Amino acid sequence: MNNGYYRTTYRRIGFPKPHSTIIVIILINVCLFIVQILLPRIIIYHFALMPSLIRSKLYIWQFVSYMFLHGSFLHLFFNMFVLFIFGQDLIRLWGSKKFLSYYFFTGIGAGICSFLMTNIPTIGASGAMYGLLLAYGILFPNKILLIYFIIPMKAKYLVILFGIIELIASITSRADGIAHIAHLGGMLFGAFYLWIMNLSNRKKRFSNFIT
Repeated sequence: MNNGYYRTTYRRIGFPKPHSTIIVIILINVCLFIVQILLPRIIIYHFALMPSLIRSKLYIWQFVSYMFLHGSFLHLFFNMFVLFIFGQDLIRLWGSKKFLSYYFFTGIGAGICSFLMTNIPTIGASGAMYGLLLAYGILFPNKILLIYFIIPMKAKYLVILFGIIELIASITSRADGIAHIAHLGGMLFGAFYLWIMNLSNRKKRFSNFIT
């Protein structure tokens, strides 16, 4: 199968050709999920975000490693699906380097929020996914998305909807197994990153103008 046919096939079924950066992240997550199934206790203990271990043993790498573990196949699938859908346009706009810096910034930020505000072990890339959702809604506000593949909604309204849902859930939900604080943390750190990026771009434009 030649590359031209490959690209045409992807356009025909409505999906963009996956970027290599997206593929690598997905493969890492899938491989680590398999290792997690084989060695659950060891992997969770050392690489999930465990507030007690971070405080007592300084397992600070867990702020990164927790992003690559997942509680179930569905948890993994939906996070990687969100990465695939929203990551494509963001990578085309930013490039891989800036995309990865944003991805890890929001993921680590989500972990920090979970660490500071809860004492519950956390796993999953959902915080980074909510960061991607926020960026997508801000940078592609009028793009139509299908909620559950059925309900059409502009990206900017989807961000607002999900933000409200997570805010309410973080206040009202008790022990539902979902890291709502991490989700909100991913959006919060995403907003901060985009604000700094916008401020930097304005300074560059002003500098170019006066010179």
